[in-house]
Amino acid sequence: MISKYINLYFPICSFMLMIFITFIYFSKKRINNEDNNIYSKLVIVSLIESFLMLFTNILVDFIYLEKYFIIFNILNKIIYSIYIVWMSLLFVYIYKIGEEKFNHIINYFVLILNLILICLIIIFDINLYFENGFTNSYGMSANVLYFGSSLYLILMSILVIKNYKKSNNKKKYYPFFVLFILMSIMLVIRVIDPLFNVSSNIFSFIILIMYFTIENPDIKIINSLKLANEEIKKANNSKSEFLSNMSHEVRTPLNVIVGFSECLEDAKSLDEAKEISKDIISASNVMLEIVNGILDISKIESGKLKITNSSYDAKEVFLEVAKLMEYKMKEKGLDYSYYIDSDLPDILIGDYHNIKKIITNLLSNAYKYTSFGFVKYSVNVVNEKDISKLIISVEDSGRGIKKEKIDKLFTKFERLDEDRNTTVEGTGLGLAITKQLVEAMGGKLIVQTIYGEGSKFSFIIDQKIDRKTKIIKKTKTISNIDLSLNKILVVDDNLLNLKVMKKILENLKCKNIELVNSGYEAIEVVKYKKFDIILLDIMMPKLDGVNTLKQLKLIKDFNTPVIAMTANALTGMKEAYLNNGFNDYISKPIEKNELINVLNNNISSCCEVLDNNNNNIDNKKTSNNIKYDIDYLKDNNIDVDKSLELLGDMEMYNMMINDFLEDIDNRMEKLKNYKDGLDMKNYQIEVHSLKSDSKYLGFKKLADISYDHELKSKDNNTNYINNNYNILELEVKRVIDIISKYNNYNKKEN
Repeated sequence: MISKYINLYFPICSFMLMIFITFIYFSKKRINNEDNNIYSKLVIVSLIESFLMLFTNILVDFIYLEKYFIIFNILNKIIYSIYIVWMSLLFVYIYKIGEEKFNHIINYFVLILNLILICLIIIFDINLYFENGFTNSYGMSANVLYFGSSLYLILMSILVIKNYKKSNNKKKYYPFFVLFILMSIMLVIRVIDPLFNVSSNIFSFIILIMYFTIENPDIKIINSLKLANEEIKKANNSKSEFLSNMSHEVRTPLNVIVGFSECLEDAKSLDEAKEISKDIISASNVMLEIVNGILDISKIESGKLKITNSSYDAKEVFLEVAKLMEYKMKEKGLDYSYYIDSDLPDILIGDYHNIKKIITNLLSNAYKYTSFGFVKYSVNVVNEKDISKLIISVEDSGRGIKKEKIDKLFTKFERLDEDRNTTVEGTGLGLAITKQLVEAMGGKLIVQTIYGEGSKFSFIIDQKIDRKTKIIKKTKTISNIDLSLNKILVVDDNLLNLKVMKKILENLKCKNIELVNSGYEAIEVVKYKKFDIILLDIMMPKLDGVNTLKQLKLIKDFNTPVIAMTANALTGMKEAYLNNGFNDYISKPIEKNELINVLNNNISSCCEVLDNNNNNIDNKKTSNNIKYDIDYLKDNNIDVDKSLELLGDMEMYNMMINDFLEDIDNRMEKLKNYKDGLDMKNYQIEVHSLKSDSKYLGFKKLADISYDHELKSKDNNTNYINNNYNILELEVKRVIDIISKYNNYNKKEN
């Protein structure tokens, strides 16, 4: 009786094993990754295959084969097709674990190959030979199966040979090795006994091995939690260490400042007070360096550091840094020299602010740790097509660094040979910041040093060569000009700005000034009047400055110099306005000396004049000796001194205040309507104007709040505007209250 059913034992074992694996695997929570996705399919295909093999053997034992030949024919073709699918899935798995990035083209290759092989299996007939409960098939369909299986085995072998050595998880290849060995053994056995078929058992065994080689979900989750916990501990330790070092470094200069400040109160002479003040200033500079370093490091490590590329005058930038340290170096008695390669292109594109910071850090470091000898700063270049490779070096004859301690150079708050460097000011943040800035710009920092003899720090970065932008030649700064023969057009939608410009120009003896408050009006005026220069505001409603200039250039024979006026003084904006066709640029609020230089550079007929007593203005007095309560304004945080620098005198200041009071209600009503109507474009223009007026009149806090609203409205952030509008309103009310009381006082006194 046993011999009759012995052919069922292998299929039964295979089917029971697959039921067990399927239940265990799918009953547990799984991680959704490619390994598990492929394995899930292999498990399902193996379960179906083992069931069909068992079912077929049962039929063979209980049904007459020749009578139901068509049934066995179909079953065998299905099983053959499943074998092809199973082998293809294993191939995809081997391919996936051997490649860093999975190529989805392989999916299409496998799908097409499988369709071809399965179609061939279905098309060809199968000749069956039956004996003792086993099936053994011959014919073209079987040959297709052998060909397809062999092809997948060859492809898998190639992948394993290619990727096994470099794999970080070699255990994932174990199922392939077992499959190769077992199939080789099965082929040998089938040569001896063609009726012996345990392919279903082989597949089930491979699936069992794979279960222990794929990422176990439970173990992986536990490992992930452990790694996350370790990272959190490291982060907390680093944070605690950073805060500890930071508090120590900050406390040291702070104690000095507090201590010397107390001594300053008890100073018995002016000379003694001056000496104490020098120490306070020195400690304050150290404090400032620490705070700046901390802010830079926190920006870098939080990922908020942004590399902002713009066109810059390369020679000017590198020369400026060189001269910045010249006085300090010579004061210390160091032989300081610098060299700038003559092949350096005129204009480069890059983040020159951070480049200057890197060079300054390296020069400061050389200055601190070099007691005598030399410091050399050099800029060398290698130009190739549109790229200029900068090799910037700072070499000194200082103390040098021990080779084993070079790696610690770039650790935060790490200062080498602390016992020798107790008199050297610094936090150890400079080089840490420098290294990260260089790397953020795609560069490399190199250290060459001999302990006791000196060091050389070099960094290499690539900068694009800008062949389009022209160098803006700077002219000498002059203090006054005569515009009596010149005709000037000022275009600005802000009434206060127009009055300020008129006052400044009148002080420069300009008698022919045209004021208009829109771009459209400027275009109409220019059509029938000639001007020596046009001062054009950028941010205006309906037609802004850039588009106004475009319209002006369409006018026949228009060649008047046009100067952009804007509060947008960000890096690279000047170059942007020049590229838009403007002749020059001046930032708001307008300062007299800056305006004089711009006018002098762009009006050929204006005359430079020497200052005399009549041209000098005492900002804190008026010609009529009228008394104004300036202290009241200062006590309420109104920056009157800055306003007087811009406006010239108190008469002009008071006139501007009255204009502000007359217009503020109408302005706030407009802002509220724009806010309620979600009209952020006009809101931005109006609040920009409020910011500009506030700067002129010394309303620092109102200017800052208005600036925040301007930026948020530009980003269309209506939530911020709605949530913070009351803060703007409260500050406006505070300012109105202050200047109203100031005006009332003036009326009584005068």
